[in-house]
Amino acid sequence: MALQVGIVGLPNVGKSTLFNAITNSKVEAANYPFATIEPNVGVVEVPDKRLDQLQTIFGSKKRIATTIEFVDIAGLIAGASKGEGLGNAFLANIRETNAICQVVRCFDNKDITHVEGSVDPIRDIEIINLELMLADEASIKKRLERLASKMRANDKLAKFEHDVLVKCQEHLTKNLLLNSLTLNEEEMKILSGFQLLTSKPFIYVVNVNDDEIAMDNDYVKQVQAYAQKQGFAVVKISAKIEEDLSEADAEERDAFLHELGAEQTGLEALIQAAYQTLGLQTYFTAGPQEAHSWQFKKGMSAPQAAGIIHTDFERGFIKADIYNVKDLLALGSEKAVKENGKMRLEGKQYIMQDGDVCFFKFNV
Repeated sequence: MALQVGIVGLPNVGKSTLFNAITNSKVEAANYPFATIEPNVGVVEVPDKRLDQLQTIFGSKKRIATTIEFVDIAGLIAGASKGEGLGNAFLANIRETNAICQVVRCFDNKDITHVEGSVDPIRDIEIINLELMLADEASIKKRLERLASKMRANDKLAKFEHDVLVKCQEHLTKNLLLNSLTLNEEEMKILSGFQLLTSKPFIYVVNVNDDEIAMDNDYVKQVQAYAQKQGFAVVKISAKIEEDLSEADAEERDAFLHELGAEQTGLEALIQAAYQTLGLQTYFTAGPQEAHSWQFKKGMSAPQAAGIIHTDFERGFIKADIYNVKDLLALGSEKAVKENGKMRLEGKQYIMQDGDVCFFKFNV
């Protein structure tokens, strides 16, 4: 279950600098449009101190953290959906992502060119949103044309699909993102197969100067107000600070964060926002060989969560020994967890909780 977030934005807003920082990669970050000409994919660990504590308690030889993938594509400009700039070919690279992270420039700097000539975060957001909507309209039109023959043959499934697409089309013509469209479960199932860009949840990342990280400037406040109306998260970062933090060791990083008055890095805040936006949680498996964290969708049953490890675990699920990591940390050992009655034997109906430590029993 790979969590993948697409990074989009206008040229020169700090996308590639942010990508370099959070993945500790070295893609080109130049002060001119289209410095990124191929999609860059970076895989980073999801930081979780609980996993480190599990490894210590169990003396695990290996520590395997769940991961998140960031996909950085070329800077979009007005007209990208019609082939302007590097065109809409790059939009295909984010169709399979779970969420879209839109990086917005919220700082003034006369030495860094803005493709639109001035800094205006809401205008920039709306340029990107329009391009994504136009790309979705084109995809819907193409799909409706393919359905025409099935519609003439009175195919019921095609009729249902057609009606969902028309509903989406009408929503887009009102200049509204598809993630604001209310659909029932069956309609959502149909829509998910189309991988439409604006049907995905958005996260706005506001990039500020390093001396403004501790305060919200007027640009940031504008984005926060805009995002609040849509119900989306806003994460404030300084791409430059994130780049410096990515090159520091743990001790230096902690000291730097303390100096900034921050409790976590921008990357950690972004991952946290992605988890909350997508309704994700974490469970663990641990033993002498390895301590492992696994991401799962909130509301999953124990068999479904077991299937994330291997499909056989779900297919042959019998029971699971489960306790919460908080009890382990409080009591100090798995033996103490058992003796204090904190370990439970759960069946197929159990709904997984964040922080569960599991031992799945299965037979195939």
